[in-house]
Amino acid sequence: MNTEERNEKPFLETRELYKSFRHVEALRGVSIRAYGGEVLAIVGDNGAGKSTLIKILSGVLTPDSGQIKINGKEYHKLTPKKAAEEGISTVYQDLALGNTMDVASNLFLGSELSTAGFLKKKQMKEEAEKLLKDLDIKIPNVSVPVGDLSGGQRQGVAVARLVHRGGKILIFDEPTAAMGLNESEAVLRLIRRLASKGYAVILISHNMQHVFHISDRICIMRQGKVVKELKSKETSMDEVVSFITGSVLSE
Repeated sequence: MNTEERNEKPFLETRELYKSFRHVEALRGVSIRAYGGEVLAIVGDNGAGKSTLIKILSGVLTPDSGQIKINGKEYHKLTPKKAAEEGISTVYQDLALGNTMDVASNLFLGSELSTAGFLKKKQMKEEAEKLLKDLDIKIPNVSVPVGDLSGGQRQGVAVARLVHRGGKILIFDEPTAAMGLNESEAVLRLIRRLASKGYAVILISHNMQHVFHISDRICIMRQGKVVKELKSKETSMDEVVSFITGSVLSE
C-alpha cells in the first residue's frame, strides 16, 4: 500500500507493552501500529513474544504496563468482550467452528435470527450468501456442514463470521499451517482482499514466502522486543531472517 493511500491514524496502536510471567519477560516495551487497508506481518522465532502480544490484543492476557489505542480510544487492558466490541478479531489455527453445523449456522452462532422462538433459517441463509459474496469467499452451498468443506473454505467461514460480528482489525495466527499449496493461495488471496476492503490485517506467520507475498510492512520481534520494522517491498528475506536470528545488530 502506498503512503498516500494510508489512513493518517492507525486503527490499532500499542505503546510500550510489557508482560512478564514470573522471571520470564515475554514482552519488553512492544509498540506497533496497524492501519486500515494494509497487511502487517509480525514475525519472529518461537519465544519472540508474538503469541503474548496476540493474547493481549484479544483481551485474553492483561499487560503489566503500556497502552492500547483503538480508533483513538485508549486502554490499559482489554477483555475479550471489549476487544470484540472494538472490532478486534483473531482467527486462530483451530478456527473454533462447529463442524456438524452448516455454514449459515456457523456465521450466526451466538447471534441467531429468530421470531417467537423460531429460527429465521431462510433469512440467515440469504444473509450468509450475501456476506460470502461480498468477501468473494466461494462456497456454493451454505447449507452444507462446515466439516465437509476444504481447509481454505473453512478459513473463509471463520473470517466471514468475524466480519459479521463487526470485526475491523483481523489477526491471523499461522493461517496456512498444514495447508496444501492451492489451499494456502486461496487463504492468502482472502487476506489480501480484506486489506483492499479497508480492514486492518495482522498476520502472524513463520512462512517467509507468504509474508513477502501479501504483507505491506514486516514487524520483526526478538526476545520480547520489536527489533525492526521494514516495508516489505524495500527489504529481502535474508535481511528479515538476519534480524530474526540476531545476526545483525538491532536498532
